[in-house]
Amino acid sequence: MRKTVDILGVSIDSITMDDACEKINGFLEGGETRTVFTPNSEIIMAAQRDKTLKDILNSGDLVVADGAGVVLASSILGEKVPAKVSGIDIIRKLFADANPFVSFFLLGAKPGVAELAEQKLIQAHPGINIAGTHHGYFDEKEEDLIIAEINDSGANVLLVALGASKQEKWINENKSKLKAKVCIGVGGSLDVFAGKARLAPEFIRKAGFEWLYRLIKEPRRFKRMLDLPRFMFQILKAKYKRRR
Repeated sequence: MRKTVDILGVSIDSITMDDACEKINGFLEGGETRTVFTPNSEIIMAAQRDKTLKDILNSGDLVVADGAGVVLASSILGEKVPAKVSGIDIIRKLFADANPFVSFFLLGAKPGVAELAEQKLIQAHPGINIAGTHHGYFDEKEEDLIIAEINDSGANVLLVALGASKQEKWINENKSKLKAKVCIGVGGSLDVFAGKARLAPEFIRKAGFEWLYRLIKEPRRFKRMLDLPRFMFQILKAKYKRRR
């Protein structure tokens, strides 16, 4: 039975990394297209301002806590999720565990990035099956052709790297047209796999300071990062209301 935790109106699955990947593998055996969303604190705050985004997140077949802030928030609210389950770590594990019957399509990032990510992923995981790639710089007129390309590739896992919240909305709008068994919103992961961006060192990620590392590396994110204190304020406010 699915167990979720309510974080400011967004239902987050209370699940470990291993269980999340097992669930995704189960989706691959099904007959319909399933959606996997990976909201962090910023995305949950965006959902407070965008009801459509909130509804889409809550429609996901698997919605995981992508960030230490979400895990901390769940603990403050008294229903702690067992662990951070980031989108990039999910797909890393899927790549590492992939068998020849699991094929991926990489959609998103700037022209050339998905292809470079494919090359590097094949080097790192020689047994991986990448069925196709396409950049994320397209307009609505091209969507039908891109969807046909994805479907014709035979990929059963579609990784959509269009950035939040565009990728969640794109998946939701087009899932009925897609033949892939699983669609996962993966943010900037293709840039990381292509070597165009770097993750924070593992000890920083485990300590929950990945946001600070990203801010130092990308000062232009400062305005967006203001959502982090706003998020914690809203969490404390929600806790106070529950106690009354």
